[in-house]
Amino acid sequence: MQLDQSGLEILNRDECLALLRRATIGRIVFTHHALPAVQPVNFILDRRAIVMKTSPTSRLATAAADTIVAFEVDEFDAEARTGWSVVAVGHTQRATDPADIAFLEALPLESWAPGRRDTFIRIRPELITGRRIGSPTRPDIAP
Repeated sequence: MQLDQSGLEILNRDECLALLRRATIGRIVFTHHALPAVQPVNFILDRRAIVMKTSPTSRLATAAADTIVAFEVDEFDAEARTGWSVVAVGHTQRATDPADIAFLEALPLESWAPGRRDTFIRIRPELITGRRIGSPTRPDIAP
């Protein structure tokens, strides 16, 4: 086990991807009107790409298409003082090819937000980092 300077366990890329596969809600960090914006989204990990659905007119669809974003997922147990966090940074791509959209529509991804959500944004992580705090004694926190 490798620790960072703060004493947190450093997770390797495979551990980070496994935790991303388990999560259903994450936070996307993007720039909106030259300021940082953070938005919770439900998502799915498909072949190492993070996929989310949004409205075609949402600020996410307009600001986070074809740019670099950060994406974060985490889970914490305050009583046990354990948890983990994974951050992925990469380029986004708005799906426009009809065959690609058909493929993405077949994924088990349903937006929790109301209204029309038929625009797919894909993040291809170029950098994935993760940290774990505390002992992974619970099976749902273990790698």
